[in-house]
Formats: sequence, structure tokens, C-alpha cells
Amino acid sequence: MSETISEVPKGMPRYVTVMLGVAVTLGAILLMHQFSGVIGPVFMALNLVIAAYPIHSWLRSKGTPGWLSASVMLLTVVVILLAAVVGLAWAVSSMVTELPKHSAQYFALYNSAIALLHRFGINTTGFSDIMQQISPSSVVNVLTSAFSSAYAVVVVVVTIIASLVFLAMDTPGFRARIRAASGDYPPLGRALVEFTSHVRRYWLTTTIFGAIVATLDGLVLVALGVPLAAVWALLAFLTNYIPNIGFVIGLLPPALLALLGGGWQLALAVVVIYSVLNFVIQAFIQPRIVGETVGIIPTVSFASLLLWGWVLGAIGTLVALPMTLLLKAMLIDTDPKADWVRSLISTDIGKGKASPRTKKRAKAK
Repeated sequence: MSETISEVPKGMPRYVTVMLGVAVTLGAILLMHQFSGVIGPVFMALNLVIAAYPIHSWLRSKGTPGWLSASVMLLTVVVILLAAVVGLAWAVSSMVTELPKHSAQYFALYNSAIALLHRFGINTTGFSDIMQQISPSSVVNVLTSAFSSAYAVVVVVVTIIASLVFLAMDTPGFRARIRAASGDYPPLGRALVEFTSHVRRYWLTTTIFGAIVATLDGLVLVALGVPLAAVWALLAFLTNYIPNIGFVIGLLPPALLALLGGGWQLALAVVVIYSVLNFVIQAFIQPRIVGETVGIIPTVSFASLLLWGWVLGAIGTLVALPMTLLLKAMLIDTDPKADWVRSLISTDIGKGKASPRTKKRAKAK
């Protein structure tokens, strides 16, 4: 299959084929952007089924009928999904309820900052605009408008659940279909199996690190006396699924409440301790382990976040790396001529499917 696809017709230069491939890829990305409301939830559902597939396999190994094991897997995934949605709604509603209680502290802090700037002869126009954006009333208005658009969230969740139902119905024959699809072209089967394995390990690793980060953040917030520490610990866990920028999203609410409730010293303490914990774990340890787990270098992971966040919207930030893994499996891992691309984006440059020359150079290093 891949040899046929990658063959260059006689008389057509290689660079023309590459340019055509790039054009087709860009066209496909733009098309996916247009239908992101469907593609994003369906691919998210596929990820959830892949992550929960060991439940089905374990039940089948115990003699459970295929339909029953698939139903248990589906129920487990739906419960976890709804729990995540409820947890996120709890965090937002807690913020809406808590912020108005600190309006007096905000205005006192605002007036002190303005007086300090005037003392040094600094124009406060721009500063006033910024402070208005982060005032309790402004933040509450933003969060309230988010609640008002809950219909869009419901549509996404319903689409994911509907996709889960149909994917669960197909789960019992999943392995047979993979074997049939790879009968004429074994590299395709190997690539798909490797893709599902990497996706499963990615979600497992991210969940473990999310639990670690949430626990440490929660203990820090409790020790510092920041309100709603449990809520922000849960938010830190949920935002950990967003690569690279999830930490910032999880930091803003507790830092803002610390600023309003305890002054700039407490806010600074939250930011510093939060940053140290999360930066060490999420910027050094987690990317390396996740990268080794899925075989993708951190730079590609970050670029995936930017690309798929634009293509698929909010869900794209959650499934950015799995989507890149799917493209890698379908376009690179099935094509022997794409070893050079694999060497550039993969962490396993010295092993696996790298070309003999690449292996020799990596071994020499």
C-alpha cells in the first residue's frame, strides 16, 4: 500500500510529489477545522475507548460475553467523563461564588496600587484598564457567560457519549478488524497497534502525573490558607491534561484569590511554590517521561498543541498529542521511505524502525 502511494510517477520530479503532498495535507487540515465540532468529539471518544480497552480485554479473559464487557467499559468511561465535567463545573461555580466576597479587598488593593504609581509619576491609564479586566465583577461576568454557553458544552458531551456507544458496540471485533486490515500490508497493522499502545500509555502517564501535581498543589494551598484548596487541586488535575499551558490555567484562580484574600505576599508565595512544583514536574519530568512513553520529542508535542488547538478548538488541546500520533502511524510508520521524518520527531532515534545509517550514527555517539 505505502509503496504504491509513495511511488513517483515516471517523469514527475520528487519535489513535485512532495509539494502535492503538502498541499493535500494543508487542505485536509482546513477541512478538519471546518468540521471540528464533529471530528474533535469523535476523536476524543476514540481516545477514551482506547484508554479503557484493557477493561474489555480483562473481562473477556475471565469469560465475560463480549457485549457485557463492552457495556462495562462504556459505563466506566461515561462515568469518568461526566465526573470530569461536573468537577470542572464545580470549580467554575465556586469561583463565581467566592470572588464577590473579596470585592472590598480588591478595591483597597486597586487604590493602593494607583496611589503608589502616582507617587512615582507613572501614568495609570493602562494599569487601570488591566486591573478592570481582572476585577471580581469582570471575572464573574466572564465565568457567567461561560455558564450561559453551557449548551455548547452539552452538545460536545452528548456527541462524545453517542460516539462512545457506537465505538463500544464495535469493540468486540476490534482486534479482528486490525488483523484483516493489515493482512495485505502488515506495516499498517503494526502501526495501528503501536498507535493504540502509545495513546493508552499517554493517558495513563498524564493521569498519574495529574494526580501527583493536584495532591502537591492542594497541600500547598491548604498550608497557605488559600480558600477552596480542594477545588483548585481538582482544577490542577483537570488542566494537567492540557500540555504546556494547563499549568497556567490552573494557577490563575488560586493566585487571584490569594491576592484578594491575603495580599501580594500570599499571592507571590502561591505563584512561586506552584511554579516550582509544576515547572519541575510538568516542564522537566513529565515531558521526558511522556515523550519516552509515546516516542515523540517535546518540541513536536508543543507544536501539536498549537496546531490541533487551532484546528479542533478546546478539545484539540486535549487530544493534540494523540492526533499527532495517529498521523505519525498512518503517514510515517507505514512508509519505509519516511524513516528520516521519524528520526527527526521521535525519541527512539537509535532503535526501532530507524534506518541502518541512523542506527549506526546513533550508536557511534
